[in-house]
Amino acid sequence: MGKNRLEAFSDGVLAILITIMVLELKVPHGDSFGALATLLPTFLSYALSFIYLAIYWNNHHHLLHAVKKVNGATLWANTHLLFWLSLVPFATAWMGENHFAARPVALYGGVLLMAALAYYLLTQCLIHAHRSGSPLAIAVGTDLKGKISIAIYATAILLSFSNRWLGFGLYWVVALIWLVPDRRIERVIAE
Repeated sequence: MGKNRLEAFSDGVLAILITIMVLELKVPHGDSFGALATLLPTFLSYALSFIYLAIYWNNHHHLLHAVKKVNGATLWANTHLLFWLSLVPFATAWMGENHFAARPVALYGGVLLMAALAYYLLTQCLIHAHRSGSPLAIAVGTDLKGKISIAIYATAILLSFSNRWLGFGLYWVVALIWLVPDRRIERVIAE
């Protein structure tokens, strides 16, 4: 099967998720900059989640650029990823609305952890569909960056209950790790 419908559907879902998140930024009462301060937790949550959705969109684009076809397992793995990403707006709103309380911060991390695991599964389904020597398999390699991210998410979730700011900070660390574009796939395809 071709990959175009999968790409278009995924792009549409991610665009809708970002739109839903921005709608959670309510206009404050008052015209002073001080009135904006009340939005700071919501804005910080939104900014982090926007970065995460942008990272997933970019990496998803590179991932599908490296393959020629998709199969049924890939469609389900992609849907699984989109399910977890669709929970990002809810977790974002809950975390921001509750000023980074421990449970919302932990739940946010749980959503990020499950999305990372779903992305890993999608990658493995695509590698399996294209054989182990495919450009995608070569580019992904051992996926150390992905595995480290999963470990940081798990650690951050646990830490969130004792120090919510440390947990929240670790989510930023993972985002910064991935904010630097992952050139593995671009490099292999260029060769």
